[in-house]
Amino acid sequence: MQKLIKDGVIAENTWAFIAKAEGEAAAVAVPAGQVLIPVAVWLAQKDQLQNRTDIGVWIDSDEAAELIGEEANRFAVIGINFPGFMDGRPFSTARLLRERYGFKGELRATGNFIRDQLCYLRRCGVNAFAFANPEANLEEAVKSLSDLQEYYQAAVDQPLPLFRRRA
Repeated sequence: MQKLIKDGVIAENTWAFIAKAEGEAAAVAVPAGQVLIPVAVWLAQKDQLQNRTDIGVWIDSDEAAELIGEEANRFAVIGINFPGFMDGRPFSTARLLRERYGFKGELRATGNFIRDQLCYLRRCGVNAFAFANPEANLEEAVKSLSDLQEYYQAAVDQPLPLFRRRA
């Protein structure tokens, strides 16, 4: 079983990841067990899936947090996908889910982010990291969560800016 970083420690990834389907989202078969499904599948099959507690969704970088919106806290896990490490839109999605929609569950970065981004993703509210590269060195990646110790600006993990903390 592939591992991930969750809340600063290496853990087992117990959630299956369902990729986007080529065809209609309504026709995608959602298996039993803990599964992260594309947000399009959730929207197309919400009536059939709404009673399941083992469903999480993932949002691609070209999809908006508003697709889930106020329903965010019904999910134990929400994934935000990085198709490439240079795509910064998932950072905004993470902050919106935490700050605007009050999401309290596991917010998981998935896909092609890089180790240098972990500290900043955590500042945006991401608390789990599932690297696309199965050979990623997770022990070294955990260290990257503490790359910076002090920040000037406010963020999800530190709501007061430095000048307010020192006053």
